[in-house]
Amino acid sequence: MPRDPLASISTIATPQSQPIPGRTDQVKNAAGGYVFAKDLWTRVEDFLILGTTGGTYYVGEDELTVENAGVLFQAISEDGPRVVALLTDISTARPPRAPKNRPALFALAAAYAKGGADTRQAAKLALPKVARTTDHLATFFGYYKNLGGKATGRGTAPVVGRSLRTALGSWFLTDSPDSVAFRVCKAAQRKTPAGEAFSLRDVLRIAHPKADCEQRRTLFGWIAGNVSDDEARDELESVDRFLTAKAVTTPEDAVRVISEASVPWEFLPDAMLREPAVWDALVDTVGMTALIRNLARMTRIGTLKPMGDATRRAAARLVNGEALAKARIHPMDAWLALRVYGSGRSQPNPRADIQTWQPVPAILDALEEAYELSFGHVEPSGKRILVAVDSSGSMGTHAYSGGSPLGTAYEVGCAMAVMLARIEKGNVHVIDVDTAVHASKVTPHTNLREIASWRPSGGGTDLSLPFRWATQERLEVDGVVVFTDNETWAGWQHPTQALTAYRSAVSRHSRVVVASMTAAGYSIGDPKDEGVLNVAGLDASLPLIVNGFVRG
Repeated sequence: MPRDPLASISTIATPQSQPIPGRTDQVKNAAGGYVFAKDLWTRVEDFLILGTTGGTYYVGEDELTVENAGVLFQAISEDGPRVVALLTDISTARPPRAPKNRPALFALAAAYAKGGADTRQAAKLALPKVARTTDHLATFFGYYKNLGGKATGRGTAPVVGRSLRTALGSWFLTDSPDSVAFRVCKAAQRKTPAGEAFSLRDVLRIAHPKADCEQRRTLFGWIAGNVSDDEARDELESVDRFLTAKAVTTPEDAVRVISEASVPWEFLPDAMLREPAVWDALVDTVGMTALIRNLARMTRIGTLKPMGDATRRAAARLVNGEALAKARIHPMDAWLALRVYGSGRSQPNPRADIQTWQPVPAILDALEEAYELSFGHVEPSGKRILVAVDSSGSMGTHAYSGGSPLGTAYEVGCAMAVMLARIEKGNVHVIDVDTAVHASKVTPHTNLREIASWRPSGGGTDLSLPFRWATQERLEVDGVVVFTDNETWAGWQHPTQALTAYRSAVSRHSRVVVASMTAAGYSIGDPKDEGVLNVAGLDASLPLIVNGFVRG
């Protein structure tokens, strides 16, 4: 009997190398399989959270960056104020949703450069919220010059209209005069991403903000060089403390002003911040977040060393549960700190020198305990959850935070699976998936440093397997969480078809969260399925998102 070609067309079981018949919203992923194109706003959100550093297994960093920039520009043209609202939410969220603020600053600069009047108005109001430091402001300004500037014989000059002048001026008018003075004293000069000098004095000359009180008038005059140090320190406490710190010339003097005048570390001369004795004093006075962020610096210069007193005191602070809760240190914050510190390497931007250090075991132990303690306030959902971690070869691509390697996408996925297992207190089962289902090493008590030695099993990807396996095992769960780069291609059935079969046979109302480990622009999650949620895998609020979504 001759073969009937129509018999090969099926909406129930379609090879992943072909699109599902009747679905026009599928695209070919980088591995050659067909998946669902993410909607524009999900792609923008992925970029703001994940960034493009390191690229993916299939797409290089530069290509991925250009692709995501194009998506961002399209979103701005469609609804610029919505872009500004989204980037503001991600940049200001507590706990932080993104490990780095640069994608949000780039998006804000693009909104100013490419948006209409309503977009620029929204960006004007958002600037002081998103660009919270001089470094942030310099980064924003550098991006804006590239996107909205004009070419000159020597480079690029900014085009500054009234709206942008007002926005830059608002940076100096938001908060009390002394709070603004504190930010100014922390850093009056920085460099843009292109390495150009950036000074708050120049910003004042561009913006011409109008002072609303005598203190702010004094501050503006001091920044511009028209008010003496003595006048400024009489009006503003932060300036007084800053000038006291700047007069320091020896480590002994620095230690004295830290202990007697409670001078913050940011006010001290750069030379003093390279002195081990100075950081020995600061270990007890800096905030918890600053302590965590400076662990690598303190190790590099020798303040933190094996069996050292400063190491003992720093470790004691890191394992203070009450202090961690007060500083709102999230498990993801602690995990990122552990991975960055444990990597022994950082390059905050491509123009900077690579910094290296030898991690101190006692600090690694303290960070791991801080991670454990930070779970104290997270409530479980009470639901049964299957977690599937993509362990295919493409998950060997590294993820980065601040120029430090966090590990492969597979390691990051496993770490987040551990967090979910810990939060849900026994109601989570974890599996690995490539072209077969494998037992995972993840348990609620998995040691996070142990994950660093784990490698993806390699080979192809079939992300229909979590749902087919759960159907075969008659495993009734309320939710399925998949950590993946969405480069599936090997299965004889699409993941969404396998999910439909699982719901029909085992668990009718099961919900699915697809956590993307790269900003690739597509997902196995069907956008028409209200029981499927696409999120970014490095979102620190992921456990809360999973909790709420699975609960319904």
